Amino acid sequence: MPKPLRWLLSLVFIIQMYLAMAVVAIAYLPYALISRDGAFAACHAYCAWVRFSLRLLCGLKTEVRGPVPTGEVIVAPKHQSFLDIILIFGSLPRAKFVMKNELRYAPFLGWYALRIGCVPVKRGKRGAAIHKMMSDVKSGLQIPGQLIIYPQGTRVAPGVKKPYKVGTAVIYTQLGQPCVPVGTNVGLFWPKRGILRHPGLAVVEYLPAIAPGLSNAQFMDELERAVETSSDALQREAGFTA
Repeated sequence: MPKPLRWLLSLVFIIQMYLAMAVVAIAYLPYALISRDGAFAACHAYCAWVRFSLRLLCGLKTEVRGPVPTGEVIVAPKHQSFLDIILIFGSLPRAKFVMKNELRYAPFLGWYALRIGCVPVKRGKRGAAIHKMMSDVKSGLQIPGQLIIYPQGTRVAPGVKKPYKVGTAVIYTQLGQPCVPVGTNVGLFWPKRGILRHPGLAVVEYLPAIAPGLSNAQFMDELERAVETSSDALQREAGFTA
């Protein structure tokens, strides 16, 4: 397919993706107001639509590999673009994110994020936010499910190295839950910036859980090794060489 046509179809995909967010949010709103199940149903429906329309318009297939966790676990993925959010959230039964505080004010997305139990974190005040979240968990106020935290704290393009932040280890230690690392190659096809979406196979891969009980240093080493090894392998599979 000529590149100008792929660019145009990518633009169409992006426009309809945001329109679909509004349509799904409004359509499910009565159900979401009555029950939190409605909010999860809306989010899962939206994820399914994004995957379908992405393949239809851009020729980009998506795949979720590995055993999907269903219990009370921490999920620590590589973050390369909005697509890994779609694939991970869409595959988990009761996912919730540690997210940037600014997102709570985003139209539709912000309200639904809070409704499903996402934890807003203010920049520069991550320690206080994590402490608040720990208090909520221990008092039973926090909604059960799979807590997703991006250990590098931001989107990282393929081939770029950024440090892993200790906040993930703090949550792992205090919750005493297993942590499931997740590798991905989605950034090769859906870049951090730009309109063009490339055809291919975008993958997220759930890896064996890291059991509770490790020290912070041991946990961080094991987490980074697992996520980076998986992501590098998936990128090589897709033809990427750093």
